[in-house]
Amino acid sequence: MITLYHCDGARSFRPLWMLEELGLPYELKMLPFPPRVFAKEYLAINPLGTIPFMVDGETKMTESSGICHYIGTRYGPTPLIVGPDEPAYGAFLNWMYFSDATLTFPQTLVLRYSQLEPEERRNPQVAGDYAKWFLGRLRAVEAATATAETLCADRFTAADIANGYALRLAGNIGLAKDFGPNVAAYWARLQARDGYKRAVAAEQKAGVEQNVAPRVRG
Repeated sequence: MITLYHCDGARSFRPLWMLEELGLPYELKMLPFPPRVFAKEYLAINPLGTIPFMVDGETKMTESSGICHYIGTRYGPTPLIVGPDEPAYGAFLNWMYFSDATLTFPQTLVLRYSQLEPEERRNPQVAGDYAKWFLGRLRAVEAATATAETLCADRFTAADIANGYALRLAGNIGLAKDFGPNVAAYWARLQARDGYKRAVAAEQKAGVEQNVAPRVRG
């Protein structure tokens, strides 16, 4: 069975959502955020101290979008994965990498310098600059969803999960108010999915059962 180490609201939500969309059995282990500070014993499991960490037999992975791709191909076939024989294969891969390298990266700096650092180390200029960076890069999603319900292949895929998490994080750090109309409508569609709702419920349930309080968000 797959074991997924997760923090409330963290990018490990991507593989959690993927697991729920596929209906696969898994064990969810909740950690306080950031685990390398508040759960130092976790470093013996994942020396990076980062989230997510997935264990599937001998396979161990730390990259959230990569885990989604792995789960879909390892436990497929599934329409959540776009195969190399499909015309949208390149677009699918591009969106999968885009989700973290282009969208989530600037958000982590907004989060750090607006909420996570001690008061004396917070930097509104850095947070503001990277918020603008994120919103600028989000123009690609605004354009892609102008005439389509999803990002690629004319169906919901793991690319929507990967980028959907970035939209969830944007909401948690106060950036959703600046979404364009297409992104806002797209995000509403994603949140309406049963798989998304199940993932949110699983996150909340595991937090209560394992006595790990949700992270306070600004």
